[in-house]
Amino acid sequence: MLDALVVAPHPDDAEIGMGGTIVRLLGQGWKVGILDLTSGEPTPLGSVERRQQETASANLALKSPWRRNLGLPNRSLEPTLAHRRALAALFREVRPRILFAPYWEDAHPDHTAATQLVEGARFWSKLSKSDIPGTPFHPSRIFYYFSVHLRIVERPTFMVDISDQLEDKLAALRCYRSQLVDNQPEGVPGVIESVRDRSRFWGHTVGVAHAEPFASREPIGLASLEHLLL
Repeated sequence: MLDALVVAPHPDDAEIGMGGTIVRLLGQGWKVGILDLTSGEPTPLGSVERRQQETASANLALKSPWRRNLGLPNRSLEPTLAHRRALAALFREVRPRILFAPYWEDAHPDHTAATQLVEGARFWSKLSKSDIPGTPFHPSRIFYYFSVHLRIVERPTFMVDISDQLEDKLAALRCYRSQLVDNQPEGVPGVIESVRDRSRFWGHTVGVAHAEPFASREPIGLASLEHLLL
């Protein structure tokens, strides 16, 4: 069973938002999974087959977390009851203690729909006397990562130091050539450059080289202050 499950609207969102944290957690012995909700296709330079190959390569760069695609419709992702039920059944199957979902504010309708799906399915997953397959289970926490299509300055709750995992994250992003390399405009920073620079900024705010930001709707309890970055 998984310690943490990252739910991504499309292949590449998990890598953009928290690829470094995934590698770090795996290195610390965590069982981490990624659930892509859709294929991410169609896109201008991609295809279903190409995106599957890119995703497989990116997953290797991330040190091979558990990964699955739920097969929901790209561009038409909605928080329907049927989709909620399918996601709740998956939560019961892999039983993650912690869920990671896209940040709740975004211009991309698939992203905000994914957030609503995760929150609704988390609640449904614990219901008894339901027709959802599996044994009731309630993930303890939802944290939110940033892979947004809005030009906003994130307001995170906490940061994770990914200084030692940055190169693995960038290698995973480069695997998505159809999305993040071949289609980038000339003369301006591309997505990968922007992700790297933003991780440097967030690292600066907590005194490390690179960090990834996360948000939480609920208070976070600490058993100790010994691991705080001071």
